[in-house]
Amino acid sequence: MSQSKKFDIKGIKKHAQDLRNNMTESEKLLWRELKGRKLSGSKFLRQHYILYKGNLTRYNYFIADFYCYARKAVIELDGPIHDTSVEYDQFRDSELQELGFHILHIKNEELSNIKEVLCKIILFLNRISK
Repeated sequence: MSQSKKFDIKGIKKHAQDLRNNMTESEKLLWRELKGRKLSGSKFLRQHYILYKGNLTRYNYFIADFYCYARKAVIELDGPIHDTSVEYDQFRDSELQELGFHILHIKNEELSNIKEVLCKIILFLNRISK
């Protein structure tokens, strides 16, 4: 088997790390409110990879903006790039929901009222059974 066809977890981890090191201003703003279990005691990870439909030689993956393992909850911030990637976003959401993940989309503009966004996240988490 050639090297290019082998599963590359290091590459996936590096991709996630690169995204963590280059977060958007919106991501930084929300991360300040989520990190350290500040919101309802829920632990969130940022720019976390989620593997799906894999086999021994290849895994597909998505990188969630924010992920709460205990609730299988994904929070996605939707900036201007999402206006041009609607089809991909629908595909990603469908795949994640099939795997039992719960997804909440927040538009970047909503972050201008961070308290309202945090309430929205709390309601979202409370709807998910542990």
